[in-house]
Amino acid sequence: MPESRLVCEDPLFRRLEHDLRHKLFWDTLDDDSIFEPWITVQARFATHGWGVTSSLQRTNEPGGSFKEDCPLRDEADLAKLRAPTHAIDEAGTAEDVGRAQDAIGDLITIHRGRGCWYTMWTGDLSTELGHLRGIEHFMMDIHDRPAWLHAVMAFLRDGVLHAQTQAEATGDWGLADHQNQSMPYAHELPDPAANVHGVSRKPLWGYAAAQEFALVSPEHHEEFLLRYQLPILEHYGLVAYGCCEDLTRKIGMLRRIPNLRRIAVSPFADVASCAEQIGGDYVASYRPSPADMVSYSWDEQRVWRILARDFAALARNGCTFDITLKDVETVGRDPQRVRNWVRLTRQCAADAC
Repeated sequence: MPESRLVCEDPLFRRLEHDLRHKLFWDTLDDDSIFEPWITVQARFATHGWGVTSSLQRTNEPGGSFKEDCPLRDEADLAKLRAPTHAIDEAGTAEDVGRAQDAIGDLITIHRGRGCWYTMWTGDLSTELGHLRGIEHFMMDIHDRPAWLHAVMAFLRDGVLHAQTQAEATGDWGLADHQNQSMPYAHELPDPAANVHGVSRKPLWGYAAAQEFALVSPEHHEEFLLRYQLPILEHYGLVAYGCCEDLTRKIGMLRRIPNLRRIAVSPFADVASCAEQIGGDYVASYRPSPADMVSYSWDEQRVWRILARDFAALARNGCTFDITLKDVETVGRDPQRVRNWVRLTRQCAADAC
């Protein structure tokens, strides 16, 4: 796998090497992914976060688990939060871009990534709430002190909006700053482009997820998360929603997002129920379990059985869907499994549709 082949020791060049090796490996899979003819050097962001930090208690095992000591422990701690800002270390960024340009700029375009830091997981509110308050704690807050939790969510919403608006005012959003966990091409939006900055969020995909709210009811999900995400998402052209959380019982709620286009159907979701609810109204982002597909063994009959069942449900309900194999933590030292999976998935999709 690409990570095992890296030879660069310099942090910047190691990141670029990883990006290139990853794409070279991905290119052997024969899937439908599109690789643009540039490589991104991300800006050095000079942000201060939310003004508080959490500490991690880790196990002694490399790559082991950890417990997070969340900084919002009681109501008074809300006063410690500070709104984030959009700020770039211009000198450090110029140094990185210049080094990359000198090294490989004659071979490939160097794209300067300057879009706001507070997007995806730092901008979906759910992830930050999990880090700042802790999942079990905010679930209790829903019942024990809802007014205080509303105040926390309002502060997070306003903070993300402030940073994203700053990035727009400084001309740092670009046509490569899409967020949707997939290919960003759509008839309503311009194609991605390198080093085209100064755009608003309207020609871009926006994204939000709610993994920390997986066990929260649809009603409380709407009250304590979605209504705070909506003012952020409305600035984008199109929106993708969801990652690994089960949204089976929440699709009706998500219809409140006026520019929603793509809904995640995670390994934990009821695919048939999601297909019935989504129909042809949105793209169903179908995500089979990587464990079932490629991780603990390679069993063509098992893979075909699962895919055929789910593809039939999606096709029966007139769904437009994409297929994303994501969060693959291991392939059992057999990268060929992924290539085999793409081949088998292509065959199964052709038969079902």
